[in-house]
Amino acid sequence: MSTGELVDLAQQLRVDSVRAAAAAGSGHPTSSMSAADLTAVLFARHFRYDFDRPDHPANDRFVLSKGHASPLMYATYKAAGAIDDEELLTFREKGSRLEGHPTPRQLPWVETATGSLGQGLPVGVGIALAGKRLDHADYRVWVLCGDSELAEGSVWEAAEHASYENLDNLTVVVDVNRLGQRGATRHGHDLDAYARRFQAFGWHTVEVDGHDVDAVDRAYGEALSTRGQPTAVIARTLKGKGVESVQDREGLHGKPLPEAEEAVAELGGPRDLRLRVGTPSPDGAGAPSARRRTGTPDLPRWDKGEEVATRNAFGEALAALGTARDDVVALDGEVGDSTRAEFFAKEHPERYIECYIAEQQMVAAAVGVAARGWTPYASTFAAFLTRAHDFIRMASVSGSGICLVGSHAGVAIGQDGPSQMGLEDLAMMRAVHGSTVLYPCDANQTAHLVAAMADLDGIRYLRTSRGESAVVYGPDEEFPVGGSKVLRSSGEDRLTLVAAGVTVPEALAAAEALEGEGIAVRVIDLYSVKPADRETLRTAAEETGCLMTVEDHHPEGGLGDAVAEAFGDGRPVPRLVRLAVRNMPGSASPQEQLNAAGIDAESIAAACRLLVGEAVVS
Repeated sequence: MSTGELVDLAQQLRVDSVRAAAAAGSGHPTSSMSAADLTAVLFARHFRYDFDRPDHPANDRFVLSKGHASPLMYATYKAAGAIDDEELLTFREKGSRLEGHPTPRQLPWVETATGSLGQGLPVGVGIALAGKRLDHADYRVWVLCGDSELAEGSVWEAAEHASYENLDNLTVVVDVNRLGQRGATRHGHDLDAYARRFQAFGWHTVEVDGHDVDAVDRAYGEALSTRGQPTAVIARTLKGKGVESVQDREGLHGKPLPEAEEAVAELGGPRDLRLRVGTPSPDGAGAPSARRRTGTPDLPRWDKGEEVATRNAFGEALAALGTARDDVVALDGEVGDSTRAEFFAKEHPERYIECYIAEQQMVAAAVGVAARGWTPYASTFAAFLTRAHDFIRMASVSGSGICLVGSHAGVAIGQDGPSQMGLEDLAMMRAVHGSTVLYPCDANQTAHLVAAMADLDGIRYLRTSRGESAVVYGPDEEFPVGGSKVLRSSGEDRLTLVAAGVTVPEALAAAEALEGEGIAVRVIDLYSVKPADRETLRTAAEETGCLMTVEDHHPEGGLGDAVAEAFGDGRPVPRLVRLAVRNMPGSASPQEQLNAAGIDAESIAAACRLLVGEAVVS
């Protein structure tokens, strides 16, 4: 396209953004208008993409981090012929593919859901990592950010990671339009303030007038020619560019233009320019090698009675899975020696990504890697995944398939104290839409569930423990997701103990002690916390009348709630009792911690005696 045609294309993108928001009666047209020139030049001159083949391995990748500017993205799709004008005007309607903030659920050209600001660049880093480290492909990743979102710490986690990995296949375009939601941004139009920050993280920077299409074109060319470091194109723009009544004015964020027809006329009226996007490399050029996505791993095996930490079992099983499947990637939050992800790193260093102490970036990188067809396992302490919950939530919105593993769960970790204890993770992960939550109690169970996670959909979470515990199951036992194991039962059972993870051996010990007193107790290992085995729980309720959950977790949202939900369909609810961590732990030995929380074998047995009326009154 000539310079004049680029100017006309940018105006068309503005017009269509205004029209889409006007049809919806809501949206962010002024945020779209500021970036129209930046987008027009990118797609017309530099972006390589086959809209008919969004899965083409050589396609460049575009991430709209400022997801509220979705009208601009949809207007670009129209110009490229991917959607028509009729669909454009369904923006934000019920059932429309064109949601208020873009998601890849129905639009195959969207890489990741955005709209929670500060996430596009971190995910873009993951996609660029996949290109450089895993796919060994020459596609480029372009991320369009707003200036407001640069206040998010996650942006700078991503900036440091990209520089450390020398991601010269990554360009971020910052739309510095000066205005946020409630007024001016922190740095306004001070482009140098943003440039200094990116430069401090090792980026090449280019400052440019974002409405000068020739200058923008040169800036993109400079980004393409830069080697050894990522590039930030920092562009001065005006919010609402092109319409005098709204241009660079406060108080208009997230609102359709008040006089949309007049605005369209001021912008030169509707156009129907067709955008010819560059062609990606031919098939095979830069394409990832064939990956083995199936294969039965030679899982490690342990004998019953051996003392093994489930975190160790996770590390060994993941390494074995990586040997059987070429698509498995491990990401670490600089605690691989504790989570045991280092076992995978030693066996498959080429598929191991160290994210250091940056949990948001670790999860975002996993989402980016998954978007390129890999199967990522990201691990850190369960407690630290809380930092990344918004990224996990948005990964679910994207329909992303990622495996998360949280170690050092619960009070059973002992002397390290509450800052290191995952006591909220089950609730957090169960609340994620479509998630799977697993909590194994022994090494063989852990190994089987680690392998099973690879073939599940959505967000998968596995909880592991720090300390060693006795192996309960044989190596050939099967553990279907959604199942459970009844470890003790009889026709005389007076109640049922429902446990998972570290509380399983405690529940078994309590049941054995009670048996010696003539009190029969059933024990269920609910290793699949979500989905839970409702049929087994309902049978136990019918036959014993009472379910007692025992969990190394706060009482809110964990095992107890998972069990209670099995009776949420209107059927009679049995007596439900919860033993959980209700205190604020300090430093103590693991056994002292379990006792203080009232979830050790002695405490469980005492609670059972009270329930069956066998308490000894002194």
